[in-house]
Amino acid sequence: MMLSQAARLALIGLACGVAGAYAITRLLTSFLYEVSPGDPLTFAGVCAVLLLVALSAAYLPARRAAGLNPVSALKWE
Repeated sequence: MMLSQAARLALIGLACGVAGAYAITRLLTSFLYEVSPGDPLTFAGVCAVLLLVALSAAYLPARRAAGLNPVSALKWE
């Protein structure tokens, strides 16, 4: 459940980021070396890396939380 929520947030962030990046690439064309401004392979690669990082950042706390006893966690707080 936690990973699906993290994936949903990461995908929303990626969609907003890709839209913003695609809009800004027209301004940064002079800085790009041997890459077209709207290169789909570059956008897909960056999206894949960012999604992997977001899911791995959510996996460790989710795994640790899944190993806890809910009753003892509620009593502790």
